[in-house]
Amino acid sequence: MNTGKKQPSQPGEDTLDFKRILPVIVIVFIDLLGLTIIIPLLSLYAASFGANAATIGFLGAAYPAMQVIGAPLLGRLSDRFGRKPVLLVSQAGTLAGFILLGFANSIVLLFAARIIDGLSGGNISTAQAIIADVTTEKNRTRGLGLIGAAFGLGFVVGPVITFTSLAMSGNNFHVPAFVAAGFSLISILMTGFLLKESHPADKQIALTSREEISLKRFIKTMRKPLVGFLLFTIFIYQIAFGGFQQLLSLFTLNRLGLDASGNSIIFVWVGVIIVAVQGYFIGKWSRRLGEIKLIRIGLLVLITGFLITALTPRVPPPWYSRTAVVSELSAGRNLPGETPPTYNLQIDLPPETNKSWLGLGWLLVAMIPAAVGGGVLQPSINSLISQKVTAEEIGGTLGISAGLLSAANSFAPVIGGAMFQSFGSSAPYLFGALLCALLFLFSGKGLKEPDAMELTKRI
Repeated sequence: MNTGKKQPSQPGEDTLDFKRILPVIVIVFIDLLGLTIIIPLLSLYAASFGANAATIGFLGAAYPAMQVIGAPLLGRLSDRFGRKPVLLVSQAGTLAGFILLGFANSIVLLFAARIIDGLSGGNISTAQAIIADVTTEKNRTRGLGLIGAAFGLGFVVGPVITFTSLAMSGNNFHVPAFVAAGFSLISILMTGFLLKESHPADKQIALTSREEISLKRFIKTMRKPLVGFLLFTIFIYQIAFGGFQQLLSLFTLNRLGLDASGNSIIFVWVGVIIVAVQGYFIGKWSRRLGEIKLIRIGLLVLITGFLITALTPRVPPPWYSRTAVVSELSAGRNLPGETPPTYNLQIDLPPETNKSWLGLGWLLVAMIPAAVGGGVLQPSINSLISQKVTAEEIGGTLGISAGLLSAANSFAPVIGGAMFQSFGSSAPYLFGALLCALLFLFSGKGLKEPDAMELTKRI
């Protein structure tokens, strides 16, 4: 249990060793470019093969669902064999997934590509383990924060690359996948030649040794005052926010008729906001308000973003052409009995009768509270969790947090896709607003500090 007493700092322990940190951050950034190139494209890629919203939801769930299986195993293997070899194996799986995505000619191959990538998806968690290896308790938060900044920057640069590659290839959806594979190959080469092993041989464990990774441990952690509610919050809020992320391209296709290039612009805008929030503002807000107030404010801001998004008017931008969008989404498909091969498109597009800047402008405004709320919540929750457990429990508890995030990300697109298909494109965002509103109502009690008696029980 944290006693609240500050230990005297040792010389240099507050200073990050950037010579060891920088290669990891660069590798993470290059690695994430592959992912962020694909994100704006994936829903439209599936729609081009005639997938409906529910099927696209399951496709979005494939990667995080496989991560729930693969990431803990890869993390355990990294404790045994070292970080570098496991990171290389993970990156090789990502490369294979992107190559298969590039050659995909059916929805089945899209699923196979995402499953392969998800099963080997330990890139970020292994990079976080490397950061933990080479930092001290005093500077670890800052080191891990740099990974968050790299992630946000990837969300800015990746969609720009998507937009460029689509523009240069005549909206060929296969090309961005191969570009993503190229960045994945670069990250493998950088890992092989630049990254030094961070996990000492004398600390590597035998695979027969077991730590407290069990259902009993999970239940015990969830029953802890405040910590349990924080973990519950991160799971529920991510169901809402994960659905927002995964279905955004489908939503903009239905409401505004935005193609893959248009969606890239939206994702760049969201990325810029997240970089600003996580790279600069969140530190100031946290010091001024404290994590508990920041979490509650973050929920309110996210609710606002969801509601404004759900009310986006169905007014496409001035350049919109229904024929051009349908042609792009059916490029390369020649399904039997279709003349022309466009009638299998399952997503309803807006008419061309009422075009203006209103819809796009409305959505860009809606993205501000949505991205700010989403950008604030996860780091604030994890920061508060790390403050409320003992030093020995931090890794395991944050591991539970990461597992709950992956599980939520696998549920979110399935639930959201089914709601989109059954009740319309606004339904997932109204549902997300409702979930966050319930969290906010319960947070008044759930985020209270435990009293002395409860603290004694935790010792």
